[in-house]
Amino acid sequence: MTLWRGKYPLILASRSRARQMLLANAGIDFEAVAAEIDERAVQQASGLSAPDEIAALLAREKAGSVSLRQPDKYVVGADQTLALGKRLFSKPAGRAQAAEQLRALAGHSHELHSAVAVARDGKILFACVTTARMTMRRLGEAEIEAYLNEAGEAVTSSVGAYQLEGLGVHLFERIEGDHFTILGLPLMQLLGFLRGEGLVSV
Repeated sequence: MTLWRGKYPLILASRSRARQMLLANAGIDFEAVAAEIDERAVQQASGLSAPDEIAALLAREKAGSVSLRQPDKYVVGADQTLALGKRLFSKPAGRAQAAEQLRALAGHSHELHSAVAVARDGKILFACVTTARMTMRRLGEAEIEAYLNEAGEAVTSSVGAYQLEGLGVHLFERIEGDHFTILGLPLMQLLGFLRGEGLVSV
């Protein structure tokens, strides 16, 4: 069952399975199209350092670039950054880097900034950023190793080396913020925009 009322399916400019799941569960008819942009180059060229501004920029770039290839269609771009103080984290390249990230995050609070943007014919129609604060419990080396053993390759698929919707939930003692923000898509705000455009039926 779909609640989508648009002439064309929504385009999601993301390979993220979590974002795809959120849209599918919300009854949105969509197609996933990867945004072929060099995120690191875009970030460096911008000169931005604030993690929320970086997430917003990349979401806009993804939506805008894909919408130029998809005439008349609404395109959603999304991005997420993780900041521990002034330190920005990226997806770990492998197990060793994942372990290093977990050691840095353990016992501290960090912030996830999730951005979404909607474009049509290269023009940004909507954008917003939401933030969640995550407090990871103190972890010993044995606990980190046990988690990495159980989580396997999944630790390299998300920033911070954890997925809260999976085994990563065991790493935390407190979470402040929207569940959708944590999964990387400000869904409530996005649905509000789509309703305003008459693109969803409820």
